Amino acid sequence: MSQPRLDGLIVKLEKGHQKNREFFDNLTPEQWQLPVYSEPDWNAHNLLLHFVSAEQHLLELSQNVAKNGTGAPEGFDINRFNAQEQNRLQGQSTQALLDALDQSRRRTIDWARTLVDEQLDKKGRHPALGEISVEAILTAIYGHQILHIRDLARLQRAKAA
Repeated sequence: MSQPRLDGLIVKLEKGHQKNREFFDNLTPEQWQLPVYSEPDWNAHNLLLHFVSAEQHLLELSQNVAKNGTGAPEGFDINRFNAQEQNRLQGQSTQALLDALDQSRRRTIDWARTLVDEQLDKKGRHPALGEISVEAILTAIYGHQILHIRDLARLQRAKAA
């Protein structure tokens, strides 16, 4: 049975992941090292670490909220969490991280396929966006990566000019 809302989310998640993979797959060694942000001090490799971490943890958060959980704890410090995750994943190779990102997105999509509209409407706390629905969390997974990729692409265009 078709669920238009869910089908649209899944298409976004699939297309977004494909675009991100193509982008990362086409980076030169020099582009991997370009600074993207100064606070925190991140390059493309750090962004990839962040994508892997965020995908894994936002899936867990979505699952929690879909089961009537509250989502992220009150007072969650996203900057501290991101720094800890950078340290945790830092030693992994680019290929291992790309593989982990593929696997994480596949798990997100596979889980999303099990949802019904009532679960998409359940609300919980997102660490950066506050109280939002499971549908909005899944949309944020897609949008979060697209925004960071745009920042990186903009810097690369400026560097090439």
